[in-house]
Amino acid sequence: MGVAGVSGAGLALGFAGSTLPLRTSTRTPSFVMAVSIDEKTKKNLTLRKSEEAFAAAKELMPGGVNSPVRAFKSVGGQPILIDSVKGSRMWDIDGNEYIDYVGSWGPAIIGHADDQVLAALAETMKKGTSFGAPCLLENTLAEMVISAVPSIEMVRFVNSGTEACMGVLRLARAFTGNEKLIKFEGCYHGHADPFLVKAGSGVATLGLPDSPGVPKAATFETLTAPYNDFSAVEKLFEANKGEIAAVILEPVVGNSGFITPNADFLSFLRRITKENNTLLIFDEVMTGFRLSYGGAQEYYGITPDLTTLGKIIGGGLPVGAYGGRRDIMEMVAPAGPMYQAGTLSGNPLAMTAGIQTLKRIKEPGTYKYLDKITGELVQGIIDAGKRAGHAICGGHISGMFGFFFTEGPVYNFTDAKKSDTAKFARFYWGMLAEGVYLAPSQFEAGFTSLAHTSDDIKKTIAAAEKVFREI
Repeated sequence: MGVAGVSGAGLALGFAGSTLPLRTSTRTPSFVMAVSIDEKTKKNLTLRKSEEAFAAAKELMPGGVNSPVRAFKSVGGQPILIDSVKGSRMWDIDGNEYIDYVGSWGPAIIGHADDQVLAALAETMKKGTSFGAPCLLENTLAEMVISAVPSIEMVRFVNSGTEACMGVLRLARAFTGNEKLIKFEGCYHGHADPFLVKAGSGVATLGLPDSPGVPKAATFETLTAPYNDFSAVEKLFEANKGEIAAVILEPVVGNSGFITPNADFLSFLRRITKENNTLLIFDEVMTGFRLSYGGAQEYYGITPDLTTLGKIIGGGLPVGAYGGRRDIMEMVAPAGPMYQAGTLSGNPLAMTAGIQTLKRIKEPGTYKYLDKITGELVQGIIDAGKRAGHAICGGHISGMFGFFFTEGPVYNFTDAKKSDTAKFARFYWGMLAEGVYLAPSQFEAGFTSLAHTSDDIKKTIAAAEKVFREI
């Protein structure tokens, strides 16, 4: 999700310790295929209104969109403009209906436009939409987050995942007195300058190898390693002794597609950061409250020093948060000297939607149900692909999943780039024609919700069977 609309945004931008070039290359990386979609591929899809509206949008907004991954660059054609959502379904402005597996890039864990959430929002709106002052709802959601997430003793609400990651990096540097950062290739932490180094799906999707406008100094202290690579991390610590403020990662990657950590990788990171007086940061904007109620850190039993959150804790409204150990968080202004602020942070509408969403997913059986239907979905798609003779692999945890058009296994972004992106584009449009809406990129995770039914899963697998035979 991440550029929350570009749930990921950056491709291999430079090398460990290097800086970003200032000019944009026109070369398309070999793993990003230039895709054109003919009308035959769009069979059964009437998209006249979407096409007209998008043509107008391109005159009004860069690329016609407000977040790059929405532009359909890696699957060809043009975006579908959505008119409404409810439960597990979406309807575009031409009236086409889809089973949705994007879920607004993750927040819709209880389903779209939930009646209880909407009713609570309606009551809150009667009191106002923004105060620019503290409200009691902030206390309520903060208490829920702190009680759920093992690492969080204090929390600061912001307005997006990017803001959360910007704040947590500044805090880590302030607390440790160090400036260097280790991140992992294919992990996306928002579009702030220091993170746009080997940052995953969004720029990969667009075929952009760098981002002009990023000063050399902004990425000079950013070191990178392949995800799941123990020795690469050890070498970075050896070469930069006493200089590393933090290690940040998506504990389960969602912005290179769905990639899980190898056995002991997270515990290794926890150990090596402690040994070097470095902070460990889990970016759980995508995985928080998604893999389990306490996020990936509860699921894997590894407690970081700091955590970023977003998506689900806003229940579909813009929100982000960062939190962690009390002694670290008390450095944040006004309690401490590390400055960060936001006019709309903690606004009553986002707090209300988050509170109602967390109440629902805390109910017994939530994650058992998500794991069941998502497992059936992924295994059904993989089996259908293999029966039709396609190279395909994938996996899931709870309500988060992904699959790649390669034999696999996929341990990192380099492995993910072996996927047949041209085949994925044909599969994507075939599934759209059958009424199934997936993320428009091979390098994005997918999501299920409590609103998805067994019938939804069966229909999706049946659609995949048909499409795999045709592509």
